[in-house]
Amino acid sequence: MDNSSGVGVLDKAALVLSALESGPATLAGLVAATGLARPTAHRLAVALEHHRMVARDMQGRFILGPRLSELAAAAGEDRLLATAGPVLTHLRDVTGESAQLYRRQGDMRICVAAAERLSGLRDTVPVGSTLTMKAGSSAQILMAWEEPERLHRGLQGARFTATALSGVRRRGWAQSIGEREPGVASVSAPVRGPSNRVVAAVSVSGPIERLTRHPGRMHAQAVIDAAGRLSEALRRSG
Repeated sequence: MDNSSGVGVLDKAALVLSALESGPATLAGLVAATGLARPTAHRLAVALEHHRMVARDMQGRFILGPRLSELAAAAGEDRLLATAGPVLTHLRDVTGESAQLYRRQGDMRICVAAAERLSGLRDTVPVGSTLTMKAGSSAQILMAWEEPERLHRGLQGARFTATALSGVRRRGWAQSIGEREPGVASVSAPVRGPSNRVVAAVSVSGPIERLTRHPGRMHAQAVIDAAGRLSEALRRSG
């Protein structure tokens, strides 16, 4: 198959990125893998480094840069949001409660999609709302599968404990009763990307009077099913 696009410099840059897909490479390694002349390989690698598509490791070897994972995450978010609407609407209709989708951003979580309850007392979380990572069932989900050091940091000042998160990992869902906001209960489950990493949390939330003090008994299965449908959509397009 001809890999030429007709734009020579882009074709060569693509060769460099493809060569780095298998791991770190010295300049000599890049030359060997791409067949490019040494000055050309060096010029392209440095130019790609300027745009953060290539970086250097501790030994000074060329590696794939952070911009690529940022672009991949943005593409994944677009796919997630394209699928989220109907899934959240179905979850709302099945449970009778407001449904939300949260993604982590630094030390906060953001509501990136929602399906509001149509009538009666609502727990409204508008799309774009920024909420704490220290309380709430979706915060538990977004924290539970983090690497140990980030998990330890995140637990400082949190309303939930390491033991609680261990239970979340075992069950595959989380619940909170008045943890983030008095009188409000919620149930959440993880959405996983193609690499099985937790990329978002699906939640239903509403007043404790309706969800009771054991909201997971009522709604965990519906939330897990919704999260599973979103995970499957990401796997198919990943």
